[in-house]
Amino acid sequence: MHDPRFDKLAILLVEYSIRLKRNETVLIEAFDVPDEMTIALIRAAREVGGLAFAQTYHARVNRALALEASDRQLDLMASHELARMKKMDAYIAVRGSNNVTELSDVPPERMKLIARKMRSVQDHRVKNTKWVVLRWPTPSMAQLAGMSTEAFEDFYFNVCTLDYRKLFPGMKALHRLMEKTDRVEITGPGTDLRFSMKGIPAVICGGDRNIPDGEVFSCPVRDSVEGHVTFSAPSIYQGIAFDGIRLEFKNGKIIKATSNETKKLNKILDSDPGARYIGEFSLGFNPRILHPMRDILFDEKIAGSFHFTPGQAYEEADNGNRSQVHWDMVSIQRPEYGGGEIYFDGKLIRKNGLFLPKQLRSLNWR
Repeated sequence: MHDPRFDKLAILLVEYSIRLKRNETVLIEAFDVPDEMTIALIRAAREVGGLAFAQTYHARVNRALALEASDRQLDLMASHELARMKKMDAYIAVRGSNNVTELSDVPPERMKLIARKMRSVQDHRVKNTKWVVLRWPTPSMAQLAGMSTEAFEDFYFNVCTLDYRKLFPGMKALHRLMEKTDRVEITGPGTDLRFSMKGIPAVICGGDRNIPDGEVFSCPVRDSVEGHVTFSAPSIYQGIAFDGIRLEFKNGKIIKATSNETKKLNKILDSDPGARYIGEFSLGFNPRILHPMRDILFDEKIAGSFHFTPGQAYEEADNGNRSQVHWDMVSIQRPEYGGGEIYFDGKLIRKNGLFLPKQLRSLNWR
């Protein structure tokens, strides 16, 4: 049955997020997504004169491939996918799965091998195409969010079709403030964190890369991070569920890391030297996302949150850190999650999840 919400979302992705133009090529990758949504994207691309190419995937098939993937197989796969990506002007990925932990029994070493082999494809896509990625609502996601399937679908389409243009005045003001800030201090339950982001650019995320969106990110100076941070939001990384992650820093390096899965946490952080340094700092403020659901594309945008990211830095806001890991860890500072404060150069910028400067208040959820 045709769902008009599919068309509304497809039009937003094609016309706003990637701004597809006549005769431009777009690769649509659909992971366990209804054919109707993929078709809606193809039609939306065709409507603006674009040339759509589509590839469908299934998580169980991907798991079977990952379990026995060899070096040669991955080299061939990466070569083929890179050649295809080089012919694309734009990229849309819609990712659904009925089991978010489908890859949890793939050995970590194999996951690291796959990530390393496919890095060239991801790097080309990020640097050379207009791209946007998003999750697809599933019963599994609804369960993680503590909602019925129908209620979650309503929530999903409400969040993903937000008019991001209304956030731009506040996002631009926050962007300017972050770019002129040197010292950052974050305090809260289990958190006393200090670092510099002097000279590192800030980047606005307003619906043109990820959907849902609503953040401005920068990056700490690599060796400047000191103190400790406890993340109030749960996380899933490499198919493993983590809760209560606490990181302790000295001279920028994570010197101690604990969680409900401390051994697995440290194994990921030992993937390479850069995995124990931070590659991103971001403030989230999507007014329609208030609670975590173990899906990072939603959780990193939670109103009144920040995230701190061990691993690879983005080139747009680069501190030089390089790693195969990029793990966004989220802490929510609204009162019901314990509150907290963020200071820029000694001035209180956000308290209990609410921005205080007048030019930033439009980013508050209330």
